[in-house]
Parts: sequence; structure tokens; C-alpha cells
Amino acid sequence: MSNALVSTEQVIEQLKWRYATKKFDPIKKIPSEIWQTLTESLVLTPSSFGLQPWKFFIVTDTVLRQQLVEHSWGQKQVVDASHLVVLTIKKEVNEAEVDHYIESIAQIRQVGVESLEGFGNVIKGFLKKPPVDLKEWATRQVYIALGQFMTTAAFLEIDTCPMEGFNPTKYDELLGLAPLGYESVLVCPAGYRAADDKYAALPKVRYPSPEVIQEI
Repeated sequence: MSNALVSTEQVIEQLKWRYATKKFDPIKKIPSEIWQTLTESLVLTPSSFGLQPWKFFIVTDTVLRQQLVEHSWGQKQVVDASHLVVLTIKKEVNEAEVDHYIESIAQIRQVGVESLEGFGNVIKGFLKKPPVDLKEWATRQVYIALGQFMTTAAFLEIDTCPMEGFNPTKYDELLGLAPLGYESVLVCPAGYRAADDKYAALPKVRYPSPEVIQEI
């Protein structure tokens, strides 16, 4: 007997339910307890080494969100959705970040920092000679967070719209991210679909399983 909290049918049903919402209901807001769960899903996102090279900015200022429309290819989702998440990466991930992370592990797991020295050195070695550009590496981590956020939202029947169609430079400028040491990578409005969003009823267009999944 399966110990799953939801059935396999429910999983597929919710994944089919979600779509990239083009038109949000600007009146309907996400309840605070549901939003808390969504933000916690971001906090709980896995990352390479567990290093978490990111920060997630929730834009609540309606005037600011209206200004962002111009730099979002005119997409109104950024202002009409209940909430707006800007997913960013740290501009610099260095040894100090690793030391902070190791100290956090030691505190939370109640172990000595010295017992984690080897692990810390492995991470520092990676940062000195990374197999990929560190900015690219951090960006890949943020996409994991986006996926976790969207999947959690789908199970809570919260609509989302992942967006790469925006001007990161202008976002960074308007949100004041540069002095904080972050730069924007993705935008994800979240809320409730408008009743007249024609895209909600369209069938998903996905290649059949044999075209995208192969056992070797």
C-alpha cells in the first residue's frame, strides 16, 4: 500500500490544471496562510551544495508594479496578479558565503564547525575552479526554485505565470537590487486566473511520452 499523501491521479490532474496564466483577476487576492506556504516552498528549495545563491523579492508596492509593466514587454500580469515574485541571484558567491553557510549548518545540526571543514573546502574548491560560469550556475539554481514554487502553487490551485520576458537591467534599477548585491533572473506573478482568460481552457500542447522520455 502506498504511503503517498496524494494519489497519482491527483498529481497529474493538478499539473494539467496549471498553465501560464495570461490574465489575472486583479480583485482576488491570495489568502495570507496560503501565501505563507508558497513563500516557504521557496525557502525549502534544494540547491547545489545547499548554498542557496539567491533571494526572492516580493513586490508589494502597486505603483512600483505598475512601473514594471513597461519593462515586462507590456505584460499586465505583473500588476494584476495578487503577488509578484522577482527571483534573483547573488552577484558574487565567495568564500565568505561558504563560511556563513557552514556556520549555519553547525548551528542548526548542532555539530562542530571543524567537523564540516572538509565539506566547506570542497565548496570553496568548486567556486575557485567551477565547471561552468558561476553566474550561469546560480541562474540554474533559481530555475529549481521557480519549478518548486509553481508546482506548490498548482497543488494549492494558485495560478502562476513564469516570465523571462522582462528587462532585468530596468528591474534591478527600479527595485534597487544592485546595492543589495543581487540581480534579477526571473519574474513570477501569482494569483487567480480571470474568468475570461481564453488560455485557461486550451488543451496543453505536449509531445507524447515516447518523444521526450527514453530508457537507455
